[in-house]
Amino acid sequence: MDKNTVIGFILIAAILFGFTFYQNRQARKAAEWQAQQDSIALAQRIMEVDTVEVIPAVPVVPAVQAVPQEKAIYKDDSLNSLHGGEGEIVTLENEKIVMALTSKGAQPYSVQVKDYRNYDSTDLYILKPDGSDYSVSVYAGEYIQTKDFNFVVAERTDSSVAFRLPFSGGGYIEQLYTIHKGEYRVDNVLSFNGMGNVIPRNVYSVDIDWQLTVPRMEKSYKNESQYSKLDFYQPGDKKPVEMGRGRSNSKNAASRVSWFAFQQQFFSAIMRSKNDFSSGKFAINFVDQDDDSRDLMVCNSEMRQEFTPGQTVALPFEFYFGPSDFKTLKSYDQKYEKIIPLGGSLVGWFTRFVIIPLFDWLSKFISSYGLIILIMTIIIKIVVLPFTYKSFASSAGMQALQPEIAKINARYPNQDDAMKKQQATMNLYKRAGISPMGGCLPTLLTFPILWAMFRFFPASIQLRQQPFLWADDLSAPDSIIEFGARIPLLGDHLSLFALLMAVTMWAYSKLMMNNQTAPNDPNAKSMQFMSVWMMPIMMFFVCNNLSSALSYYYLISQLISMLQIFLIKKFFVHPEKILEKVRATEGKPLPKSKWQQRLEEAQKLQQQQARNGRRR
Repeated sequence: MDKNTVIGFILIAAILFGFTFYQNRQARKAAEWQAQQDSIALAQRIMEVDTVEVIPAVPVVPAVQAVPQEKAIYKDDSLNSLHGGEGEIVTLENEKIVMALTSKGAQPYSVQVKDYRNYDSTDLYILKPDGSDYSVSVYAGEYIQTKDFNFVVAERTDSSVAFRLPFSGGGYIEQLYTIHKGEYRVDNVLSFNGMGNVIPRNVYSVDIDWQLTVPRMEKSYKNESQYSKLDFYQPGDKKPVEMGRGRSNSKNAASRVSWFAFQQQFFSAIMRSKNDFSSGKFAINFVDQDDDSRDLMVCNSEMRQEFTPGQTVALPFEFYFGPSDFKTLKSYDQKYEKIIPLGGSLVGWFTRFVIIPLFDWLSKFISSYGLIILIMTIIIKIVVLPFTYKSFASSAGMQALQPEIAKINARYPNQDDAMKKQQATMNLYKRAGISPMGGCLPTLLTFPILWAMFRFFPASIQLRQQPFLWADDLSAPDSIIEFGARIPLLGDHLSLFALLMAVTMWAYSKLMMNNQTAPNDPNAKSMQFMSVWMMPIMMFFVCNNLSSALSYYYLISQLISMLQIFLIKKFFVHPEKILEKVRATEGKPLPKSKWQQRLEEAQKLQQQQARNGRRR
């Protein structure tokens, strides 16, 4: 490298150094001037806020200025001035909910749902005052959490409020909440305005933490906790992931999450990211029944929301605070209705397209939900009557053929004649016109209906606090005796509907067993014990702590079934005619089905193999 080149590099370096020094000096002066202007603007905004009239829905916590700190916590003077202190309550209200928000953290303070009451007739809050802790964490030159700051109420209308957290270096964080007329929905936009120079370019996400303490709202803690849970839905899934149902739990979602729900038995607080959360962590912890707080559970979510860095960033969210009603949730077209436990594919389909429409249709004409359940049960029993008839006719026929089956067993006592005995038995069934599976398949086809009802009644908010006969709430157990202490398996009360249901199930099972298998069959003895005794006892212990509507449905279902069996037995099925038909066809050839042909071929093959074995 020659001398001239060296001198050239030195001159270029000197020019760059001088230019950089000059630019930094000018930038520092500009920042000082901007900080002075922002401080003046901040003081003006705070003075303007003091003149805003606020009508709270809950007891107001007086707004006071933040206590000056002896030592600065943050590098930003504006953050230090707004750190700490008490929040100001601002209320948004429509026909459905009353939502109170606090400027401390710019977060929901409480949400009351109108037209609904707690079991003790007090106001129903999904978010009770001070029961929610909602915060946004972001790195803006330093790590901050919004719950630590008293935001400024920048704008206020009847349906919206905007909270702002200004920075001395320019820009502000804004939380805008908008309530919609006649809806349980609240829109929320979290935005970072003019903060391109405050939030580093390599920061592309914020953390949103929400802890919600859900109070008890229903009569029965066990029933309420069993149907309360936390759900989160990931895009593309058929249904949300659920956790809870009376058991504390935690789960991580490493991939995208569209929304999550803190779900009490009949009411839900749902948060949805319109851009999807990038990941999340969830936890649910149930409060002990004897806790003095009267709380049900504590739900936690730790969500990460990614964004594209820029001078202004807006992140849209949506909240739902309202009843877990299938039609209402479905109207938002976000699969919110999937949080209602209606069963799997077959059972859920039957509930959505048969049970719910029928229930809603009857509700238009009948005000008593006990009568609605009765009429629904009668309609369903009429629909499945052909299956009931087929099942009972087959069972009665099998019972009538027991003497003939005993003759076949005596004719083929040896194990080597098992195929002959089976073939003779099948011929007997055919001459009688009875299918050995005729009693099982029709019964199996009615199981989805029974299971659909088992899922529908405890999850139906329409039954909540609806009285019928001695039950004051069809969605809760009908306690006729309170023990004052919890008894293992039984609970702390006695349900009359559950007791009557168990007695009726015992009578129905005994009636059916008398028309089925032979009394000397040891397998029949075991089956009879399970059906007549064990099932009613088990169902009593299960239903004693569940919805009284469910026990009531099973009760009247068994009674209607007994009436149907009585009528079928008296007027339609006559066992003596079955025996006459068998004796009339005795000795006559019968057409062979393909199954019988295969059975005979198998029998001949077995006999041939036996002869070959003896020859060897």
